[in-house]
Parts: sequence; C-alpha cells; structure tokens
Amino acid sequence: MRKFRFTNNEYYHILNRGVDKREVFLDYDDTARFFQSMHEFNTIEPIGSIFENSFRKPFGNPISKSKKLVNFVCYCLNPNHYHFLLEQLIDNGIEKFMQRLGIGYTKYFNKKNDRVGALFQGKYKAIHIDSNEYLLHLSAYINLNDRIHSLGNPISKSSWDEYINNNRVGFCKKDIILDQFNNLNEYKEFAESSLIDIREKKEMEKLLLE
Repeated sequence: MRKFRFTNNEYYHILNRGVDKREVFLDYDDTARFFQSMHEFNTIEPIGSIFENSFRKPFGNPISKSKKLVNFVCYCLNPNHYHFLLEQLIDNGIEKFMQRLGIGYTKYFNKKNDRVGALFQGKYKAIHIDSNEYLLHLSAYINLNDRIHSLGNPISKSSWDEYINNNRVGFCKKDIILDQFNNLNEYKEFAESSLIDIREKKEMEKLLLE
C-alpha cells in the first residue's frame, strides 16, 4: 500500500475512533486531558510526557507559531471518536503530532482504567482537503459533529463555541474559514444550513466513521 503523503500548508481531515467502537472519553477529565495533549504535543521539540512538561512551564502558555507542527482549524471530541481539521506546517508534522497524541493519551487512559493494549482503531484516517468548498463544509461538519450524530453528550467538546463567540485569539486558527464571511452570524447560518444538508442528503457520508 502506498504511504499517504502530507504536504506542508495543505489541509487534512484527521479522524479516528476507539477500538471495537469503545468510548475513549469517559468523563470531563478525559476530554480535558486529550485537549491538553492536543496543545502540548504540538511542538517541534519533543516534550517527553505531559507530566514532565508540567515542570517546565504551566499549561496554557501559548506556543509560538514557529514551534508548531500543525495548525488546528477546528476539532471535535465525541465519546468514541474525534475529528480534526489540520494544516501541516513542517515536514512530517501531522505524523509526528498524531503519534505523540495517540501514544500519550493511550498511556494516560490505560493507567487510569487499569487496562492494557491499543485504545484506538489502528492508525488514524487522513483525507486531503482538495477544494475550498470542501474545506468550508468540513468545518461545519466538525464544529457541529455532535449534532450530526445526535449525541447530546455533555462531555463532547468542539471548537464551535470558539468560532461563534468572536474569540479570534483561541486555540484554533480560524481565519481561513471566518475571513470568507462578512461576520460571525453569516458563518453560523452557513454552518447550520450545512448541517441540514448533511443530515438530509448525506453528502458527507463517506467521512463518517461507521
């Protein structure tokens, strides 16, 4: 099988779910730890573990753009799966980041729950975003993913609030999406309209994990 090749400054849909469709986020602590991992493992210089990194600087300090492996455009964390929209910044940036994230979180989860073995269903899936239309609709698909699956789970977490609350200095790099709309309400209307299309026409069914 030909190895998937990532290109710098291109956008990719990254997704994975728990092995045997099991839940990988059981409570608020799990989603908080995974989100912390998304932040701290996204750096060129390896940090070791999150525990080791806690002695170097407090969590929450911004990581400069020059030190990142990837940019997050949007994300969602649901009980048994996650979706990212990422921009690769350096060679092999996505691969390095995803390897650290998967290993680090699996170690945390297994220790917390007294289990061993793989947590996620093989290697993550990666899809290249090859058009602007695809990029925009995917942002809606990810930001509103819990609604698409009608999960209604309080531990689900996404970048939707960051998009609609005018928080330009947030976790995600949103300009590639929001700069294409006149205001936040226009994007919100677009995203919610896309949600209806996704539910009714199943235009993005190939992106679902099932």
